[in-house]
Amino acid sequence: MLIIQAFGSNGSGQLGIGHKEDVSTPQPVLLPSSITTTTTPQPKLKRIAAGGNHTLLLFESGALLWSGDHTSGACGPVTTTNTDDSTPELTPQFRPVDLTSLPPGSKPVHVAATWTATILVTTAPSPNPQSNNNTTTNNTHKVYTFGTATKGELGLGLDPSSPASTPIPTAIPNFPPPGTHITDLSSCMGHAVAVLGNGEAWGWGNGRKGQLGEPATGAVHSPRRIEGVGFPVARAVCGREFTCLFGRPDDAGEVAVLGSDKWGVRSQVPPSCRSLSGGVAGWREVGAGWGSVFVLKEDGGLLSWGRDDHGQLAREDLGRVRDIAVGSEHALALTEAGDLMVWGWGEHGNCGPIRNQDGEKGERNKIVSASEGMEITMIGAGCATSWIISEKPT
Repeated sequence: MLIIQAFGSNGSGQLGIGHKEDVSTPQPVLLPSSITTTTTPQPKLKRIAAGGNHTLLLFESGALLWSGDHTSGACGPVTTTNTDDSTPELTPQFRPVDLTSLPPGSKPVHVAATWTATILVTTAPSPNPQSNNNTTTNNTHKVYTFGTATKGELGLGLDPSSPASTPIPTAIPNFPPPGTHITDLSSCMGHAVAVLGNGEAWGWGNGRKGQLGEPATGAVHSPRRIEGVGFPVARAVCGREFTCLFGRPDDAGEVAVLGSDKWGVRSQVPPSCRSLSGGVAGWREVGAGWGSVFVLKEDGGLLSWGRDDHGQLAREDLGRVRDIAVGSEHALALTEAGDLMVWGWGEHGNCGPIRNQDGEKGERNKIVSASEGMEITMIGAGCATSWIISEKPT
């Protein structure tokens, strides 16, 4: 049985736990019956995408759920029975995103969120399938965005007819380029980066600090290729005003950081991560907070650099780590010993029970799952939110 638990900031119901109060201990999220009653096969969560006040859950099946503040349009069209103009009060729980406007056969495969917008990559059968039956290349990717943008986050272009706010999933024109597909998608407060199968990285949104490459500009309204990287990109992670690009882990594992260096995310890259020192070949997972970067190595070691004024960076005595999740100013690590550790800025309870008046600065909590006999299969982190996905034998 799939169990999803959440804790942390919940002022807009973004945890989907039935109310709008912050919580500091894991609480079960409320899922629709279409998910909870599915037993064959067992629903498998693929991605958690967290905006400023909304959360999206993407399942391997293509099911996409939302909870939180929908007034920006970032949760898609929301139908209510209100007869007046007041904002509807919906029970804070996860609901299916209305994707009826998409072409038949569209299946969501990637999702990301900016502060007030959502980016969705879908795949659909190609009208001209190739004879090699390669399902990756025989499907056409389309990128849809919905929500509100102030710096081009929707990526819909400079045409005055392109809306700055819409709840309707709208396709980004002419992207990705013909013959390419998207292998990775990342975002932060105001910008997004997509990695293509050919090793290119494309970005849009706020580029004022150079986080989308040169030229640095206040708003990039359409996806543009990030030039001068110098290696094929395999993964991208986005911080508040920077982007970190990683090469393939089975190659040299090159690293390139673009944008602001306010917290030393560019100048303080550990020597072992720099391309001249061999990069981070063999990395298992990567992540970024608003001002920090994390690299989980294949041997279970965890590297991090950047902002640490609230104890955001990894502690040295974690032991071997199996998985990580990086939020805005906090992080989670699932150790090989089976412990779930959380640390950083936890003023909303996203690092567990607060033990000091300053809101959990630099302290570390071991989070214990609410029920015994459950195996943690995935962890997640958002804007002061934390997530635990586990399975319990039925």
